[in-house]
Amino acid sequence: MSRRALIAGNWKMYGLAAALMELDALKAALAAAPATGDVAICPPATLLAQAAWKLKGAPILLGGQDCHTAGEGAHTGDLSAAMLADAGASLVIVGHSERRRDHGETDALVRAKADAALRAGLTPIVCVGETIEQRRAGQAEATVGAQIAGSLPAEGELVVAYEPVWAIGTGLTASTDEIAAMHGFIRSTLGPRAAATRILYGGSVKPQNAGEILALDEVDGALVGGASLKAADFSAIIRALK
Repeated sequence: MSRRALIAGNWKMYGLAAALMELDALKAALAAAPATGDVAICPPATLLAQAAWKLKGAPILLGGQDCHTAGEGAHTGDLSAAMLADAGASLVIVGHSERRRDHGETDALVRAKADAALRAGLTPIVCVGETIEQRRAGQAEATVGAQIAGSLPAEGELVVAYEPVWAIGTGLTASTDEIAAMHGFIRSTLGPRAAATRILYGGSVKPQNAGEILALDEVDGALVGGASLKAADFSAIIRALK
């Protein structure tokens, strides 16, 4: 089965209104050289509605960076998946390693958020990945396998993003052999949904390494962090798709 690639940019906690100018540059780049896969930007929630207006009609999807498990309620400071959809999102990242680390999110909570996203009509990008300590202890596959089992909804369309925690913002990069092996392992754990599920790589993807990573058989795209903040860098990664 042919899976359409996805390049998704996660702006994390970066970006004020002035950053939306990068979307104009990204639109221009894609108009000049259309992407061969899907393209998405996940800006801070404060910019989501403005970004939706700016990108109206453009071939760029929008996503949130997190959502609450509930559809609504007395949860000050939280955002429901329905609110993200109402603001223009069609995707949402759940279970990012920074959420798991900074907020103590468990696999069960990530699964509940992914379920909430599906109920609101959003496609969840479910993140999994191991720390350097877990990899050095030979527990990389066991760790990721447990996260897959505990974090993924039982049914519904979703995207899996493999992000080796040790290769995010550290200057370290997983080798192509390590990436290929883990993506192959993840594919083998997905059961009946394996053929249809896109698996993205998300460990410090840059224009310089995007080509060799995206060429790997089981890599269906990338979840891009810092390099997605500048249209020039992000569009270079998008152009690396074959």
